[in-house]
Amino acid sequence: MTSNPADSNPADSNPVDHDVVGRARALADDVLFPHALEVDASTALPRAALDEITERGLYGLVGPTHLGGAGANQPTQLLVIEALASGCLNTAFVWTQHQGATNAAVTATGEPHEQWAAALSSGRSKGGVAFAHLLRPRAVLTAEPTAGGWLLSGVAPWVTGWGYIDVVLTGARVGADAETGRGGDIVWLLVDAVDATTLRSIPLRLSAANASGTFEIGFDRHFVPDARVTSIQPYDQWRAEYPKGLRLNGSLGLGVATRTASLLGPSVFDAALLDVRHQLDRATVDQLPTARGRLGALAVKMTAALVATTGGRSILADQHGQRLAREAMFLLIQGQTPEIRDAQLADLAP
Repeated sequence: MTSNPADSNPADSNPVDHDVVGRARALADDVLFPHALEVDASTALPRAALDEITERGLYGLVGPTHLGGAGANQPTQLLVIEALASGCLNTAFVWTQHQGATNAAVTATGEPHEQWAAALSSGRSKGGVAFAHLLRPRAVLTAEPTAGGWLLSGVAPWVTGWGYIDVVLTGARVGADAETGRGGDIVWLLVDAVDATTLRSIPLRLSAANASGTFEIGFDRHFVPDARVTSIQPYDQWRAEYPKGLRLNGSLGLGVATRTASLLGPSVFDAALLDVRHQLDRATVDQLPTARGRLGALAVKMTAALVATTGGRSILADQHGQRLAREAMFLLIQGQTPEIRDAQLADLAP
């Protein structure tokens, strides 16, 4: 793929690490994209893809260099996520979850930091996250303090990377108001990604990114020791801060859109894609939902145009058009908020 216009126009004043981004783009173009259709047709992600990211020093993208990570700043992170998503969304989707677990271990103190910070930063251990359920109006996964740790009960409806990861950074509610679902705390724990009598995993069949190992995880008074707690945070504080992270998910959509643009060739979508990229990079927290909504709708339109341009063969399983169209549909709801949904519907309306 050609160089990205964002290279000379980063999201903030921090300089992009072009070496790290270059490694990610080479991996996407030379390794991930040539196998993307094969992975898409499979029910399992080849471990070789994750190993390749590790070998190129990219797995612990947010981990500090002294712990074996890439030490990437946010402008670099955005471009690396985009690059890997342009190669293979299945692989990128599993890998992006790792960054949340890594950051939690790095910023933790005591045993969680000592045991997991270097392992996750270097990619020797693989992590996932379980927190999308925290956006629901009622607590569906709760934690009860007990001697030496916590008992988790309920369900995490969406956990990606199961079967590939070692631990899941899991957010569970403590002391939420029974009527409003607000208030209380979130206890963040690194939970072993292993089935047990008190932890069961149920595979979800997805129409896109199905090889990502996305499962529903059920907890039945599952014990997690205090040594796995990375932090305890007021729920209302987390809920207020959550929108600040909406830009990172946008890079997955940009990856699908830029790959589609490369397959379409010069088109009427080029200017629109450049404009939405600039809108995302310049958006305030309040403006991000509109920018994300516009990107989601644009990716759907671009992939539909690729299918239409390619013609009948585009719906064959060995064609990228149908794969990218399904991935664009998937990304409409990945990281979606009510505000993003409203923006998507507005941009998709005739």
